[in-house]
Amino acid sequence: MRFTPQFLDELRARLPVSEVVGKRVKLKKAGREWKGLSPFQQEKSPSFTVNDQKGFYHDFSSGKHGDIISFLMETEGVGFAEAVERLAAMAGMALPAATPDAARHEQRRKTLYDVMDLAAKFFADTLASRHGAKARGYLGDRAISPATQLQFRIGYAPPDRFALKEHLGAQGIPVEDMVEAGLLVAGDDIPVPYDKFRDRVMFPITDLRNRVIAFGGRALEKDVAAKYMNSPETPLFHKGDNLYNLSAARQATHNGAALIVVEGYVDVIAMVTTGFAATVAPLGTALTENQLALLWKMADEPILCFDGDKAGQKAAWRAADLALPHLKPGKSLRFALLPEGQDPDDLARSGGRAAIEEVIGAARGLADMIWSREIEGGTFATPERRAALEARIGELSNGIRDEVVRRYYRQDLAERLQRTFAPEGGRGGYARGNFGKRPGGESGGRFGSRAPFTSGAAGRFGGGGRGQANAGQVSNRGPYQAASAQLAASPIMRGQRSALSRREALILQSLINHPWLLHDHLEEVAALELAHPEANKLRAAIIAAFASDHHHSPEPEEQAEKMRADLEARGFSQILQRVVAAITTSAVWGVQPGAAREDVLSTWQQLVTLHQKTHALLREKKDAELALGEEPSEANLAWLMDVSARLVSLDGTEALIEGFGELSGRFRRSV
Repeated sequence: MRFTPQFLDELRARLPVSEVVGKRVKLKKAGREWKGLSPFQQEKSPSFTVNDQKGFYHDFSSGKHGDIISFLMETEGVGFAEAVERLAAMAGMALPAATPDAARHEQRRKTLYDVMDLAAKFFADTLASRHGAKARGYLGDRAISPATQLQFRIGYAPPDRFALKEHLGAQGIPVEDMVEAGLLVAGDDIPVPYDKFRDRVMFPITDLRNRVIAFGGRALEKDVAAKYMNSPETPLFHKGDNLYNLSAARQATHNGAALIVVEGYVDVIAMVTTGFAATVAPLGTALTENQLALLWKMADEPILCFDGDKAGQKAAWRAADLALPHLKPGKSLRFALLPEGQDPDDLARSGGRAAIEEVIGAARGLADMIWSREIEGGTFATPERRAALEARIGELSNGIRDEVVRRYYRQDLAERLQRTFAPEGGRGGYARGNFGKRPGGESGGRFGSRAPFTSGAAGRFGGGGRGQANAGQVSNRGPYQAASAQLAASPIMRGQRSALSRREALILQSLINHPWLLHDHLEEVAALELAHPEANKLRAAIIAAFASDHHHSPEPEEQAEKMRADLEARGFSQILQRVVAAITTSAVWGVQPGAAREDVLSTWQQLVTLHQKTHALLREKKDAELALGEEPSEANLAWLMDVSARLVSLDGTEALIEGFGELSGRFRRSV
């Protein structure tokens, strides 16, 4: 055990809780305790207390309770060991080493951290000097401002073979340390070690503690062998175990930002400067298992954003195959594919935040990605081809190690097969979670007397020479019907719902007429599950418009006018009309212009709460239906009936939102 109970007790004794907490929370003395606003959730009246005598904090609003170590873990998103290390540094305590060898290795690593920091400073100073003019021109062409260059500590390695070596040598750094840190090229066949990075824009790579551990260098000349070059493996750096911008992204995800993975350094910088602070990138390789584990420590469903070309699509498929065996309940991936020929840097410069939000908002789930790959470009006109598809999908789901996730993937993919191939009015041969099993126990699918869908968004399922229907339509040729009613009604074929729901329209109307709601509810708005694609697009545009100007407007009415004008200028006039058309009653006073602030907040809280509860119940209803299909027991039937009843009850509660508005001159009902 590296940290003994005695060491931890001494650490807690040296650091009062109020001193540690006070660095993040403004505390006021209240008798023997300290009080402040909760750091875990928003509140107006302080309910967060600190007691130095007892050595703990307690948050009455969230129920969280702990000592200085747990406080750092909760607020900074760090692990136990890192929290102890940070607090020990704050207290001036030396960390205990597990063994004498471990102590020597730790000291060696500290020396190499110093060497890398000196190298990063040299590269940054060179970029700022007259020798860095060419590199500054390249960065200017990529729209990377001087402030951003400082933020990411970007530098320039001059073309001289010994520039860095001589600079570090003048400061007393041994050549052996430079070689071990990966800064020099050395070997038995190299008489004199020389600088590894020359005439390159330098991107420092940092660890979770934000210490420089490696570099990525981008060549400025076109005829070099490698456009990008990374540091070699060193005691500090293992490229498969790290991510670019990892430290900043971890803090941003801890504060509620969505975790996004892109392909390169410049893409990360473009995303961060556009407003997506929790963006990372692998380091010159395809995503590794260790990097995937890092991502899942920060977020349950990271969004992988790949370039809009064949290489980007293949990278997405590789990542999907990598993730499948390691899926856990709640841990998955989402995939956002950019427009053809564009990377995140291109999109950020051409369309700004709104364009990126639109791509991120359309991110697809892992199961959807796997299904699309398996059917893309395929023809499934014969039983043998359909059986081969079923076998491939079964093999993929069998590779998932977690039993629960594996079962749900089998169910999901079996339902996709059923929707795609089952004849109208029949179920076909696909039982939930049991590929190719008939009710009688025989294997093999049963497709009935109708042929499947011929052509469209989901791929080709029809006969080879009988013609093809338009995307999403049914072929009328021959004695076969081209698709089942289930397939025609599925999201795969429809692409989107025909109309906005009333509640989603009310939520959007609230934000348009009262943009000030975004001041305190921005993260809540961004996290809402909106079913309609146009609702997602409009939500992204509202956030972008708010970020650009509306928070500066002094009056609520002026904010709303600017918001609407901005949205219309961005081409959302028709969607705005559909939002208004979806609101079938004018009695929801809290969303209307001129409503009192308290009424707006009350209505907003009701809308969001009902929306979140509805989505949760719909997910539970699906689980109950699946359970009943697998095991038609009284308990599962009672579960389904209970969920259905709660949904009906929730619909009744929603009606009570109408009439809210006592302070706006209307009678208020209680919910």
